[in-house]
Amino acid sequence: MSLLVDTSVWSLALRRDAPPDVREVRALRDALAGGEIVATTGVIVQELLQGVVPERARMQIIEMFAVLEYLTPSREDHVAAAGVRNALRSAGVQVGTIDALIAHLAIAGGHTLLTTDNDFRAASSHISLQLWGAP
Repeated sequence: MSLLVDTSVWSLALRRDAPPDVREVRALRDALAGGEIVATTGVIVQELLQGVVPERARMQIIEMFAVLEYLTPSREDHVAAAGVRNALRSAGVQVGTIDALIAHLAIAGGHTLLTTDNDFRAASSHISLQLWGAP
């Protein structure tokens, strides 16, 4: 399985104090330890780094993320993400621009999205977004 890991899970996993015992964090650790493909994209890295103040922690995140599969959205990906957001809005589901892009990248790349964000759960019943742990 190839996972695209959302900011919500990384934020929990990278806490300076002990990360909470959450099944999504355990799944991330298992995937990394088991050699599964773990993907990220620029907006996820940016969201994480925006919340990090100490330079040492910032550098550790940059180094850690350098070994992950990196998804670089094209112009077509942004156009398709706008279509995802519009389709969801028509279905009565509100997602932000960044979440629409993350959802599209997961779908287009055949990745399972690992997230704790309920907006993605709501979206997944209207688009072909595969969520980790979903029935």
